[in-house]
Amino acid sequence: MLISFDCPKCLKMTRGEDASQVVHCKSCGWTRQTTSNSAKDESLCSCLVCGCNDLWRQKDFDQRLGVLIVGIGILLSTVAVAYMMPGVAMIILMVFGMADWVLYGILPDRLVCYRCHAQYRKVPNLEKTGVFDLEVNERYRQEAIRLKQKETSSPS
Repeated sequence: MLISFDCPKCLKMTRGEDASQVVHCKSCGWTRQTTSNSAKDESLCSCLVCGCNDLWRQKDFDQRLGVLIVGIGILLSTVAVAYMMPGVAMIILMVFGMADWVLYGILPDRLVCYRCHAQYRKVPNLEKTGVFDLEVNERYRQEAIRLKQKETSSPS
C-alpha cells in the first residue's frame, strides 16, 4: 500500500510505502502507530494518519490535468464552430469524450480520507468503500472551520 499525506506537525507532503505498522514523516520525524483494527479483511477501514473512519474511493487521476484536457476540448470545438465547421466540432467533442471514457475505465482507484485528505493507493478490496458523499464532506469541512475558529479565538 502506498500512502501520501500532509504531515500534521510540519505540514509537508509525505509519501511512503506499506504503512502497516507505523506512519511517519520523513521531514520532521512525526510518527503514529497504526491500530490493528485499521485494516479489516485486508482492506483499509480507517485512516492511518488521523484515525478517521470515513474514507471515499476515487479515480487516481490528477484533477487539474483533467480540467486542462476538458478545457482544450472546449477550446478546439469552439474554434471549429467559429470557422463554421459544426461537424468537426462534434467530432472533437466526441473524441475528447471517448478519451475520458477510456481513461475512466483503465485508471485504478485510490482511497481518500475525508478529514486529513490522506491518499492510499494499491489498497485491496476497494469496492467495499463508498464513493464521495457531499454530506459527509461538509460535516468534516464544518468541523475544520470550527476548530480553526476555536484556535484563533482562544487566548495564548
